[in-house]
Amino acid sequence: MKIIYVTNARIPTEKAHGLQIIKTCEALAALNNEVELWLPTRKNSIKEDVFNFYEIKNNFKIFYIKGFDFFRGYKILGSWAFKLQSLWFWLHLGFKKFGLADLVYTRNAEIAWLFNKKGYWVFYEAHVWPLSKNWLFKFMLKEVDGIVCNSHGTAAAFKKRNYRNILVAPNGVNIDRFAIEIDKKIARDKLSLPVDKRIVLYSGHLYHWKGVDTVMASAKLLHDDQNILFVLLGGTEEDIKKYQLEIKIKQLKNITLVGFKPTREVPLYLKAADVLLLPNIPVTEEALAYTSPIKMFEYMASGVPIIASDLPSIREVLNTQNSYLVPAGDVTILSQKIKEVLAKDNNLITKQAFQDVQEFSWQKRAEKILRFAQI
Repeated sequence: MKIIYVTNARIPTEKAHGLQIIKTCEALAALNNEVELWLPTRKNSIKEDVFNFYEIKNNFKIFYIKGFDFFRGYKILGSWAFKLQSLWFWLHLGFKKFGLADLVYTRNAEIAWLFNKKGYWVFYEAHVWPLSKNWLFKFMLKEVDGIVCNSHGTAAAFKKRNYRNILVAPNGVNIDRFAIEIDKKIARDKLSLPVDKRIVLYSGHLYHWKGVDTVMASAKLLHDDQNILFVLLGGTEEDIKKYQLEIKIKQLKNITLVGFKPTREVPLYLKAADVLLLPNIPVTEEALAYTSPIKMFEYMASGVPIIASDLPSIREVLNTQNSYLVPAGDVTILSQKIKEVLAKDNNLITKQAFQDVQEFSWQKRAEKILRFAQI
């Protein structure tokens, strides 16, 4: 079967949505489908080949639609750069001949509408319901053939608006990649991390709603405990500079920022840790109900205990049997829980997390999508 995945995204990218798109294509192709990924040309500081950057099988084709990149004028255009680029990409897709395909798959509502009008069998992957574009989404998705939601919270938002052909398919993980057998000391030696500290690690972008400020506050509260080191993995150069300055001002010697790292190094960082943090705070509907963090599944596969915010979006996968849940944004309780987890045997809880994550491989997700689409 031929599947065309069309999306308006810069790929490769250091952001999680790029990994999610690429892993979806790889998994669909692994099930004996002919998969093509269609992307716009965009200015990109990442020069590495997509397949090498994400360390995936070269089992699908990537096509870039060439054109003017409005992001080169971002300093002048601001948010209009994205609007103009989106419009340009959409118009070019409208005039482009794609040929035959059994299914068109996309994360963009305007692209779903366009290919519906072209007569294709179209499935839309939903990660949020954007209230700011409520009427536009209703119009563009009213004739879509199916909606794949990343969480039950996202699905509920669509069902509330009378969409019926819905599949809930949370994000996933390559379990074998994160369940590596390596001694913690060896992992730390490879990454130049101290072997005499208890490492509390946060992985992901340094966004406020992802709880990075809660992590910073917890590090400050535990500053006197010289055995604990907080490690923040990920973030853009701009965000790293922002938090480096905050660390300097607050004189926090128990926290280190390692920045964005290649995909191949992330499993090592998780294995090097004693505790993994997922401290989302409910400042947006995305954090509260919609999100399905890829790092959550990576954490579960790593065999390292997880401390996570007790939110409906997180509760869809994590519970008190496979993780430690704490009130979102409560720095005092988070800090106490970190010390508690570091002092106890977490073998049962990590085993349960590893058992539970078996249902969340990218491959099983792709199989669910294909059954749903009846291909």
